[in-house]
Amino acid sequence: FHSLKAVHLTTGEIHEFDSEACRFGYRESIFKHEFKDQFCIVEVVVSLSKNPEIKTQYGDIQQTLESWGIEKPSIQDVSKAVIHIRSSKLPNPKEIGNCGSFFKNPVVPTAVFEAIQQKYPHAKSYPVSNTEVKVPAGWLIETAGWKGYTQGNIGVHAKQALVLVNYGGGNGAEIIALAQKIQSDILAKFNIALEMEVNRW
Repeated sequence: FHSLKAVHLTTGEIHEFDSEACRFGYRESIFKHEFKDQFCIVEVVVSLSKNPEIKTQYGDIQQTLESWGIEKPSIQDVSKAVIHIRSSKLPNPKEIGNCGSFFKNPVVPTAVFEAIQQKYPHAKSYPVSNTEVKVPAGWLIETAGWKGYTQGNIGVHAKQALVLVNYGGGNGAEIIALAQKIQSDILAKFNIALEMEVNRW
């Protein structure tokens, strides 16, 4: 990412933001906090390398590529694998109401994850730094027994525990109430506070 241009919704003025000004973080930016609902992003400038660094260690990407017999993947191969994985796990919004991943993957101290590993030896994590790891929220929710849970017209998707769904007739308040129940349960069972990823109005 190099920079972006955004129109201020009140003044109509165009502002330019570099990477530092955007305050990017894991699924975070200034546009989700201080400037929420104040700008419309109209242009993004990115700098691309002609010598890409292929990363396949995240999630099921490596496993999917191996199942296809691909040993030296290209950028296109990784892209196809990601699309395949998402299509197989995430419900189509045209068929089942959802907003995709509902919770962020929490970043926790390594000591917290090691305590979880003592009870769940096959728990997954991805290193973030020398002292922190990222734990898949979907794994936490599924392990806690929420995958496939239904409550009236809403529930947790049967194939991907990270997705809350509306089967028809449910409302936002019910979805938030379910999300809060899941948050409380994950905190009690794993000592991890899940953060909602969705924007709420």
